[in-house]
Amino acid sequence: KVKNSKKEKSLISEKCPDITVKSYKVESRITSRFAHTTVRSSVVNSGSKAQSIGFNVQIPKRAFITNFTMNVNGITFVGSVKEKTVARNLYAQARSRGKTERFLLNRANSQDMETFKTEVHVPPGSHIEFELHYQEMMHRRLGFYEHSLYLQPGRLVPQFQVDVYIFEPKGITMVQTPSTLGEQFLYDSLCLCPQAHIVFKPNLQQQRKCDNCTGSAIDGVFTVTYDVNRDSNAGELQVSDGHFVQFFAPSNLSPLPKNIVFVIDVSGSMWGVKMKQTVEAMQAILDDLTIDDHFSIIDFNHNVRCWNEELVPGSSIQIADAKKYIQNIKPNGGTNINEALMRAIQMLLRASNQGLIDPRSVSMIILVSDGDPTVGEIKLSTIQKNVKRVMREEFSLFSLGIGFDVDYDFLERIAMENRGMAQRIYANHDAAEQLRMFYSQVSSPLLRRITIQFPEDSVSDVTQNRFDKYFSGSELVVAGKVLPSDSNTLTSFTTASASRLDMTLETEADTTELDTELAKQQHSFTGFARQMWAYITIKQLLSERSLAPTAVKKRKITQRIMSLAVEHQFVTPLTALLVESEGATERLLADSPRDPKHGCCSASTMGPDDHYVDNDPHFIIHLPRSNMDVCFNIDSKPGHILNLVSDSGTGVVVNGQLIGSKQMHKNKLNTYFGTISVYYQPDGVSVTATSASLPFTSGSFCLMFLCFSVRISIVKNSHVSITINNDIQVMVLLHRVWKKNPVSVDFLGIYIANDNRYSPLVHGLIGQFSREPEVSVNDIHEGVDPLKKEAIMEVKGNRLHVTRGWQKDYRQDKKRGSNVYCWFVHNSGKGFIDGHYTDYIVPELNSFLQTL
Repeated sequence: KVKNSKKEKSLISEKCPDITVKSYKVESRITSRFAHTTVRSSVVNSGSKAQSIGFNVQIPKRAFITNFTMNVNGITFVGSVKEKTVARNLYAQARSRGKTERFLLNRANSQDMETFKTEVHVPPGSHIEFELHYQEMMHRRLGFYEHSLYLQPGRLVPQFQVDVYIFEPKGITMVQTPSTLGEQFLYDSLCLCPQAHIVFKPNLQQQRKCDNCTGSAIDGVFTVTYDVNRDSNAGELQVSDGHFVQFFAPSNLSPLPKNIVFVIDVSGSMWGVKMKQTVEAMQAILDDLTIDDHFSIIDFNHNVRCWNEELVPGSSIQIADAKKYIQNIKPNGGTNINEALMRAIQMLLRASNQGLIDPRSVSMIILVSDGDPTVGEIKLSTIQKNVKRVMREEFSLFSLGIGFDVDYDFLERIAMENRGMAQRIYANHDAAEQLRMFYSQVSSPLLRRITIQFPEDSVSDVTQNRFDKYFSGSELVVAGKVLPSDSNTLTSFTTASASRLDMTLETEADTTELDTELAKQQHSFTGFARQMWAYITIKQLLSERSLAPTAVKKRKITQRIMSLAVEHQFVTPLTALLVESEGATERLLADSPRDPKHGCCSASTMGPDDHYVDNDPHFIIHLPRSNMDVCFNIDSKPGHILNLVSDSGTGVVVNGQLIGSKQMHKNKLNTYFGTISVYYQPDGVSVTATSASLPFTSGSFCLMFLCFSVRISIVKNSHVSITINNDIQVMVLLHRVWKKNPVSVDFLGIYIANDNRYSPLVHGLIGQFSREPEVSVNDIHEGVDPLKKEAIMEVKGNRLHVTRGWQKDYRQDKKRGSNVYCWFVHNSGKGFIDGHYTDYIVPELNSFLQTL
C-alpha cells in the first residue's frame, strides 16, 4: 500500500481542442531518500493552422531541475546547465542571429511551487516530445517521507502512466497512497522490502469526469508516503560512488522539556480569518504543553503586551488562563516586531539566568506575523542584527509568515541565523491546521547538541555535521566524500545530549556493498549519493550566502555554488539551463525565478527597498549602503517626458510623461506621471501604460504576456509588472481618483527594483543611483516644523540643506499607503542628482538619454 510524498505539479496548459496529447508519463526513482523525477509528454498539433503549444510542469521549490529536452518534428533540443552569465551570453548570440524567436522557455512561480514553462510555435501536423528531469531530497517530517506529483493533463490521454520506484537498503516499513485524486481511481503497489513500486495507470474511461464526459477527472496531487526500517538509534551509514550519507533518526527517547515564548502579531491586518485561525491553532497547541514545559505569550501591535512577564509551568490552570487571554485578543494598530522579539529574548534570558528552567531543556521563540514592521524599528536589517546580538546559542527562533504581505525572506533569514526555520502559512480556511502541523514538527525535541564525526583522513567535504536540536519524527542527514583507503569499512561517531544522559553512538558501513546491490536494481538511482551530497552542499551554501557578512565572502560562496551546480547539472538561482538544437543553431534559456516568494499575481513583486516615483512626482531613492532613503520632487511642466532609466548597454529605457492637475491648488499646478514607457531596444518591444488604462487590460483578472525576453504581468485596474531578461524589473501602479474631484486626476506610480542588473552605462533620474554615491547626514537639528528635523547632507561634493519627512509607498495599501521616512532634498533634487533636472527631459517616450 502507499501513502504520500513530495509536492510536485505537472500540467500541459493548452486548452485548444485541436491539440492532442498522445501520452503523459511521470517516473520517479527514489533511492535512499533521494528522488530523480522525469516528466515526458508527446503532443500533436492536430489543427489546420500553426499554433503555440506549451508544456508546464510545477515542481517543488526545494527541487533542482537537472535537464530538459525537446524534439520538434525530428529536431532535438538538449539542455545543459551553465553559469547564468555564460548561458545568457550564448543565448544573446543566438538572438542576434534571429535564432531564438520560435521558442520561449522560462521559470515562474505558483505559491509553494515553481512552474517550468516552455512554448513552441509549430505548423499543423507537428509532433513535439517534451522531457523534464529534476532531483530533490526527501525530508522526514512527523515520522515519514513524502513524495507528491501534481497531475493535470487538461484532457483525456490515451497513454497516461505514473510510476514511483522506491529502493531503501535497510528496508521499507510502510508505504501508502491516499485517494487524493478521487475514490474512483485505483493504485497498484508492490512492496518487497527493500523496494516498492507504485503504479497509477487509468485508462481513457477511468479518466473521464463522467461516463459521457470528454473532460479529465485527473486534476490534483498524487502522493506517496513511506518510512524505512532502522536497526538502531546509531543511524544508517551508506557509501556509494565515492560518497557517503549518514541518516540519523533515533526514536524511543524521552522528550526534552520545552521553554517556549509565543510571539503573536495582533495588528489590524490580522483581523478576521487570520486571527480566528491563529486563536484556533493556539488552543490546540497550548493543550500539547506538559507540566515539565514552561511558556508565556507575547502579543504585539504598535504596543507589546505580555500575558505573563515570566515563563510559567504548563499546568492546567495556566493553560486555561492563557487560552482565555488568547480568545479575548482584538487585532488593531501597527506592527512592532523588533520590541516584541526583544521582550521574548529577555524573558528567556531571565529564566535561564535565574536558574528557573532545566539546563537540559530546549528554549525557543515562535513568531507568528502577517506583515512588515510599521512601528518602532522598521529597518529589517537592523531588526535582524538586534536579534542576533542578544540571542544565546541555546535559543532558537521559528518564524511563521501568514499570507503574502509579510517579507518572507526576512523571516527566513532571521530564523536560519538563530538556529530555527521559517514556514509560510497560507491565509485560508486551513491556516489553523497549517499552524498546528508546524508546531507538531518542533513540539517534541529529543536531543540537543548533536555532532556526527568520522575518523581523521577518512572523509572530506563534509556537509553540516553539528546540529542544535533533533525533533521526534524528523531526520538529520550528513554527506561527504570518502577518501581512498585500504579498509572497506567507514565508521561514524555520533554524540548528543538526551533528557537524562549524554550519549555516544557508533555505526559503520561497507564501502563496496551498496554499489554491488544497486547494480542489481533495474529502477534504482545509482548516482544518488554523489548528487545528494551536492544537493545538500548547495542548499547550505545558498543559506550561507544570504547571511554573508561581506561582499568578499558572498562572492566566494557564489563561485563555489556555481562551480558545484555546473558540475552536477543543477539549475539554481545562480545558474541557468541552456537548451540547444544540434549544432547550436537555435537556443532556449531557462532561468530560475527572480523572486521565489511571489507569483504572477502577487500584490507586490518587489522589495521594500526599491527606487520609486509616486504622486506629484515624488522620487524616493533607497541607498542600501548608507541605510537611508532620500526624496526629492521634480517641478516640471505637463507634457514633458522625463528619463528615469537609460541604459544603452542593455538596451533598456524607462521614461515618464507628465500630466497636470485639473486646476491650480495653492497657486501651484501639481504634475503627475500620466504615461510610463518601458522600451527594450534589442527585441524592439515597447510597453506603454497610461492613467487611462494599463496595457492589455481586457480578459481575465491576472494576465501574463511573454514577448521574447520581456515578461509582462497585469492585474486589471491595479498594476503592471515588466521584467526584462530576468534582470530588470519595473512595476507601474494605477491610482484612480473620484471622477468629480475638482483638482486631482488619475495618475501612475512607478517602482523600480533596487537590485536590477544594469550595465555600467546606466543613467537617468533613477538609473544613476545603481552606483550608490557616498552620502553623510550631519548637524541634525530642530526645524521650523517641530515634526520635521533638518540637517546638512554631504553628497557628490555638495552640502545640501535637507528636511526629515515622509512619503507614501502605495504598493501594499493603494488607498492610504504606508509611510517611508526620508531626507528631502529641495529644488528638484539639485546637488543630489547629476546636473539639472531639465537635463533629463527627452523628446520621445522611447528616447535614450543623451550623455550628461
